[in-house]
Amino acid sequence: MRRSLGHPGPVGRHDALAAALRSAVAGDVDFSAGARALATMDASNYRRVPAGTVAPRDAADVAAALAVCREHGVPVVARGGGTSIGGQATGTGVVLDLTRHMGRLLSLDPDARTAVVQPGLVLDRLREAARPHGLTFGPDPSTHSRCTLGGMIGNNACGAHSVAHGTTADNVRSLEVMTYRGAELTLGRDGAGAPPGLLDLVGRHLAPLRTGYPDGLPRRISGYALDALLPERGHDVARSFVGSEGTLGVVTEATVRLVPLPAAPVLVVLGYADESAAADAAAGLLPYGPLTVEGMAADLVPGGGRGLPRGGAWLFCETDGEAAARALVRAADAVDTAVIRDPAGQRALWRVREDAAGTATRGPGGGAGPGPDG
Repeated sequence: MRRSLGHPGPVGRHDALAAALRSAVAGDVDFSAGARALATMDASNYRRVPAGTVAPRDAADVAAALAVCREHGVPVVARGGGTSIGGQATGTGVVLDLTRHMGRLLSLDPDARTAVVQPGLVLDRLREAARPHGLTFGPDPSTHSRCTLGGMIGNNACGAHSVAHGTTADNVRSLEVMTYRGAELTLGRDGAGAPPGLLDLVGRHLAPLRTGYPDGLPRRISGYALDALLPERGHDVARSFVGSEGTLGVVTEATVRLVPLPAAPVLVVLGYADESAAADAAAGLLPYGPLTVEGMAADLVPGGGRGLPRGGAWLFCETDGEAAARALVRAADAVDTAVIRDPAGQRALWRVREDAAGTATRGPGGGAGPGPDG
């Protein structure tokens, strides 16, 4: 049974497009003013009005929607939680809302430490399912309560624990992808799923791919990761796709890596005179194996830092165990230090960091935005 939401159809130039989508898609097709307004923005300052929205029920629906949009020459934007701060979840074509029907955890294998997810699955739902097994998904952006795995794959989200576990690209094993042209691909390592000619292209440009990407930049999350396709990197097609913001295809399913939870987490908060001093100190803490080194400045903290150690900027450093925490405190040339061992106290301080994400995207009227994916 085909069904749609809202007004039976738009008035004007998108009538034919909406009608074709309603005939082809089993999910929800909504071209009403309200649906378009809701998809006009993400957590950024950008505003773009789409032609309409589609909430596909499954991968077949995604393929059907792409086919209709291709026939009509209309662009497609794959949207997860809408937590990006660069406008990536907005567009003037058809927005695919992957959260309404495609947000399931399909399987979780504690022994292999992997999970198979749909793109609309909210990160916290995956973390809740993995926690009883002593596992979690490593990347943890401040919007973990609402960002989706598909959105994290789109912009290669990272979060505080990327110091220990890397970005989303480091934690994706394989991807099921549909391209705008209608190809269905399973992307993985060793060239799996590479479109015809892609690896030949890489072979003809080995020198610039080897020298044009900076080394030692673990949070390089912008642009296409073409260096992942190098032979010494395992021809990792899935990794090269992560961060492409939906421009190369729509993810319909992903197999991701899970990592162990820390056995005895301790939060060390280090206070410094200002942001520059905190930034200068951060690199020197890495040899001590912290799970996080997250910077916070006074202008992002409600109340200017009440409840935190003395200083004008802070580093939130999580360690696994008391010994590691003590070593970190000894190594840090901080103005003041707080060591928090109880889980409730740790959650309260991490909430300060998460709330600051909304402050960073505060609009002209003073309202806080939903915050960044990573």
